[in-house]
Amino acid sequence: MILTALSYQIADSIDMKAFKTAFPAEQYYGDTDEAFYNMQDERFIYVFKYGVVCFLNYDEIKIAEFIRFLVPFCKGVFANKLKEELRIETGTAENKFGYNKIEIQDGRIDAFRLIMLNVSQSVALDYYSDQTNSLLLETNHHTQMLERNGRLDISGTNLQKFIGRTLNLKNKIAQNLYIFDSPDVTWEDEYLNKLDMGLKNTFDLQDRFRNIQEGLEIVKENLDLFKDLLQYRNSMVLEWVVIVLIAIEVIHFIWIEVFK
Repeated sequence: MILTALSYQIADSIDMKAFKTAFPAEQYYGDTDEAFYNMQDERFIYVFKYGVVCFLNYDEIKIAEFIRFLVPFCKGVFANKLKEELRIETGTAENKFGYNKIEIQDGRIDAFRLIMLNVSQSVALDYYSDQTNSLLLETNHHTQMLERNGRLDISGTNLQKFIGRTLNLKNKIAQNLYIFDSPDVTWEDEYLNKLDMGLKNTFDLQDRFRNIQEGLEIVKENLDLFKDLLQYRNSMVLEWVVIVLIAIEVIHFIWIEVFK
């Protein structure tokens, strides 16, 4: 049997508590961050608080219907959704992992959940990678202006906002992605553990995660430098203000003495 897993990054985040209250289906697995549903007939839905929903063995019409149902519980809905697709063949002689298709021996529910989890982590990495690249481009613009003009072209307020965006992205990644951790279900099941490791390697999750982390560190280092430069510029302005005030006071004193 050949099935298709489709994962979509549809928003910045999903209110899982409100969604679970409104969605009547019974969870096969769930916690505060995610919910996995067995909808029967080899159909599954996996919803994550970081704005991702994954479908297994669903057609486009049913996917669109569920996403419309899910959108009211989302924050920061995307106009253009990111998408990851993986074909799954079950009942094969051995597990094989390809770029857009995998073959697995045992198509049990926990195996499908692992596959959908890794596909969802992959599409989330695409989103966070895009956000990191955007921050890097903005940082490069400011460093080029610094090289060209010898000064920064960003105000203190805008720099603080830039720092806030960077820190928020780092926090989201730390809270939502567990690339280096395997689900509890893999700890005592060798088949699921090998499947999980094979999926992580197939999607290159760990290297992509490290690249994002390194990109954010580069941005942070630049922002720290920008902050120091702005503090130096502000201290120089303050020194000139003090000098001007002293000069005015001296001139005022001399004026009084001369025309006393």
